Formats: sequence, structure tokens, C-alpha cells
Amino acid sequence: MSSPIKNFKKNQEDILDVTLRPRSWEEYIGQEKVKQNLKIIIAAAKKRGEPIEHLLFYGGSGLGKTTLAHLVAKEIGKEIKVISGPAVERAGDLAAILTNLEEGSVLFCDEIHRLSRVIEEYLYPAMEDFKLNLVLGKGPMARTMEVKLPRFTLIGATTRLALVSGPLRSRFGAIFGLNFYTVPDIKKILERSTQILNIEAEDEALEIIAQSSRFTPRIANHLLKRVRDFAQVKGEGKITKKIAKASLKSLEIDELGLTLQDRRILEAIIKKFNGGPVGLQALAAACAEEEDTILDIYEPYLMRIGFIERTPRGRIATKLAYQHLRISFKETQQSLL
Repeated sequence: MSSPIKNFKKNQEDILDVTLRPRSWEEYIGQEKVKQNLKIIIAAAKKRGEPIEHLLFYGGSGLGKTTLAHLVAKEIGKEIKVISGPAVERAGDLAAILTNLEEGSVLFCDEIHRLSRVIEEYLYPAMEDFKLNLVLGKGPMARTMEVKLPRFTLIGATTRLALVSGPLRSRFGAIFGLNFYTVPDIKKILERSTQILNIEAEDEALEIIAQSSRFTPRIANHLLKRVRDFAQVKGEGKITKKIAKASLKSLEIDELGLTLQDRRILEAIIKKFNGGPVGLQALAAACAEEEDTILDIYEPYLMRIGFIERTPRGRIATKLAYQHLRISFKETQQSLL
């Protein structure tokens, strides 16, 4: 059973995350190309007097997919209904969701790649013709009932575009990939967050946090909140350069944003598998980590900074990884001889 204290803290974190979420295009920093294209799609749909086409956003966790969906709904002046792919288990669940939508409203489906194939089959006519074909009964007595739906916009979000089936992917009018942010953009996001949270912070301190954010706004804001806690307990409430460094060290996060588990993954590749190549299953077993967690959370960033490379035979650690961990590449290679 989960602890009430943990649930309370999680609820507080969720409230803070919503508070820090951008509420306008101007507040949404970064992803300029995506924003520009979305604005055109929305403006064109408004001129035609039609709902906007179905949209699919893909990219790593915390890059702003959910925020974009909310901004789209706000821009067209419609309500947004939020669901999660794994939570829609039966056709009746989907029917209840779709029939309760209003004309032109937005249905946002997070983790859309985790929808079951059965649910996808029901979703296809809903997306194309705005109707739902429900099968009532079983066997010879089974019959199909057609339910008309309001015209709506489905916005899907996924961290694993390859796992979204081809038929489902083809029914989206536009697909946008969200990229990692730059350090200057992350710093701007942190500056906005300090104003909202009424935090006093030195410019150099925000730079340190931005450098350790893994180029991801959500992580940057989470780090800011943890550094704020450290400043209130260990300092005088102000986030200084010294406080920022000390708090990140306490959290076992280094200057590049690598966590203890990141370092364990790299060390496993280097020390247990002699630098690689190593398959995902073997690596996950060696690190006592789920394969999906490595794929979604750790590997994208490690590849982004050039510490891991994928080859047909598996993952390998690069010389940059050896240098960062202060492990001699030559000595490791000589030990193989």
C-alpha cells in the first residue's frame, strides 16, 4: 500500500508541474519549428471552420508534448480530455470517452503506442469518419451498432514512434518530433520558473542547473525545486553557485546531468562487457534495470552527448564515456589482449 505522505508529496509535485506549465505560445520556450507549423495548421483550420487534423507528437519524456496539446486546445478554444494508452482496455472504455466529447474538442492520448490492437481497430473509423462501430453480443447473435461521434481532434504522444503501428500512424494529419533543448533555452525556462515560484537565484547557479538538466525542461524544473529545498535548509534561501553545486553533488548528479544509474550503465558496458558491443537484454540484466527504462530514459541522453553508440551488434561505449568516468581506454583494451 502506498504511503499517504508519499502520495501527498507526489500531489504537491504534480501541482507544481502544472503551475510551471506554459500557458501561451510566448511562454513556451524552444521547439520553434514545431510551434510555427502548429500555428499554421490551427489558423488554416479556423479559416475553413473545421476541427484541426489529428496530430502526433513524439520525443523523449519531459520535452513538452503534453504542454503542446494543452496549448493547441486553448488556441482553438475547446476543452481537452486527457487519457493514457494503457488505461483504455476495452471497447466500452473507448466508447464512453468518445461519446462524451463535444464538437471540435481535443482528445489527448499519452503513451499512444501502448494502445491495444483491438482498441486501435475501433479507433480507425472514429478518426476517419467520426463514427464508432460497436459489436453487440457474441456468436450468431452478434450485431454491429454504428454510433455517430462529434468531430474531434485526437492528439497522440509517444516516446517510441516505432511502436506506433503503421495504420494508426497513417491516420494522423501531421507528425512532429520534439528535440532536446539547448542550454540557453533551458536557462530561460528556469528563469521563468524562479519568477513563478518566487525563488531568488544567481545567474551562475541557473547555468549550472541548466547544464545538468539533460536538455529537458521537466528535469530542469525538478532540479530547480530540489536545489531550492537545499538552499532553504543549508543556506539562506537564495540559490547560489555554491549551493547549486553542493545540492547536485548530494543528489549524485554530475556536471553533465549524469545520475548514478547513468554511470552504472556506462560502467557495465565498459567493465562487464569490455566496452561493448552488448545487447539491450544483457545490459538491462547487468544493471538490474528494465529494458524500456533504458530505452526511454537513459539511452537517448547518453547517445545525445556521444557516450553510447548503437551498432548492429549492440551498444558500445565511446572514448568520451571512458574520459568522463576517468577510465583508461588503452588499459581496458590491453586487458583484452
